[in-house]
Amino acid sequence: MNTETTTRAGRREWVGLAVLALPTLLLSLDMSVLHLAVPHLAADLHPSGSQLLWIIDIYGFMIAGFLVTMGTLGDRIGRRKLLMTGGAAFGLASIAAAFATSPEMLIAARAVLGVAGATLMPSTLALISNMFTDPRERGTAIAVWMSCFMGGMVIGPVVGGALLEVAHWGVVFLLAVPVMVLLLVTAPKLLPEYRDEHAGRLDLVSVALWLGAVLPIVFGLKEMAKDGPGAANLTALAVGAVIGVAFVRRQRVIDHPMLDLSLFRDQKFAAALGIVLVGALTMGGVFLLVNQYLQLVEGLSSAEAGFALVPQAVAVVAGSMIAPKLARRFRPEFVLGFGMLVAAGGMLLFTLIDAGQGLVLLVLGISVAAFGMGPQGVLCTEMVINAVPPRKAGAASAMSETTAEFGIAMGIALFGSIGTAVYRSEVDLPAGDPAGESLAGAVVLGDQSLLATAREAFTSGLHTVATISALIVVAFAVVGMTVLRKKPQRELVAA
Repeated sequence: MNTETTTRAGRREWVGLAVLALPTLLLSLDMSVLHLAVPHLAADLHPSGSQLLWIIDIYGFMIAGFLVTMGTLGDRIGRRKLLMTGGAAFGLASIAAAFATSPEMLIAARAVLGVAGATLMPSTLALISNMFTDPRERGTAIAVWMSCFMGGMVIGPVVGGALLEVAHWGVVFLLAVPVMVLLLVTAPKLLPEYRDEHAGRLDLVSVALWLGAVLPIVFGLKEMAKDGPGAANLTALAVGAVIGVAFVRRQRVIDHPMLDLSLFRDQKFAAALGIVLVGALTMGGVFLLVNQYLQLVEGLSSAEAGFALVPQAVAVVAGSMIAPKLARRFRPEFVLGFGMLVAAGGMLLFTLIDAGQGLVLLVLGISVAAFGMGPQGVLCTEMVINAVPPRKAGAASAMSETTAEFGIAMGIALFGSIGTAVYRSEVDLPAGDPAGESLAGAVVLGDQSLLATAREAFTSGLHTVATISALIVVAFAVVGMTVLRKKPQRELVAA
């Protein structure tokens, strides 16, 4: 637990918080507008179904692979330095993605964006931990930080959707460039540098072992969800598991571990990460299908789809902002658990949707689900950060963000594959037929009778994904409330 002396933040810290909101806003913009651009880039680059999934989720997979490394690196070399380096790389990779001429080039650019993005989130959250040592002010700062992230989801669909109506799909990546330029100009003046003076060298063997464990497991799970349990997929999972064991063993014996495994002995810390994982996994998968439903089933334009998503983004900001206040009046685990139950109810509304006649229910359902998931972002993040002293905040932030990003990526891969499997089983066309591969393929063909069947099949996939997601959320709501209640919780302060 953090026992360092606390002081009140001054003007510089609060203005610096505004600077830290820039990369946070950027990352949410990048995630929210890409889904709207999928139909446009698919029509231009003609990616296969597998390539399209990689374009969407390679970013999250690379972030998941490198977050812990970057969080630990920031503790050692300086968080502001890492933030600025990552910001510059993110801007350059965004330009490369915007002008990609093939699916392979776009996938590569998205991979670089993921590595660069892995430097941003742990750096910003770790700096908040160092700049705001007073618990009440830290609670306020984390709520603002999380709300800015969610606010990008309001701005992204509206601005991105409008731009896609008049510009090339690459514009969604170019949105990052001015944000990064502004960050690079203002950060040296407004953000102080922080580093752990007592940290040892970054253990490159641990870095290699971490990547060697995460990437094969991600690959194996993704391919298994798409093609079933084959020899290659099972081998990848086995290799990742073996390397993962070696990683854990090394962290236990070296003097300066990349990942402090002792933190997981704290049941509250582990439960908080579990809730973050479930929230990210279910919402990531559902959000992918919601975006596609709006444009491919309801037939909305990019701008119209963007405006339709504004209520859910506003709802999650509202849930995030009221969570700390509720946590002061009620036990935090009940605020988290009740929110998750509300989110599950929103997901179940999707099962009432009919193909082409479910816009109102869809917007209502995703808004209710987003509102219910809002509290876990703020409260679980604060639980994780409060478990370590500020000098270790980079590594702790990385654990939280790794869990979230890995959950989003896995949600997209897993639930996207489940939705695709349901779609293919109901359309039942010969292998290789574009309409049999995806709803986007059926839309391109334009056969109205086939398109009606394809839209119904896609909606059935949405029903299946929503039902599975709701059941998972309910189960973890109960588990979370039970585990978090086992011993007194340190008071979570209000924003």
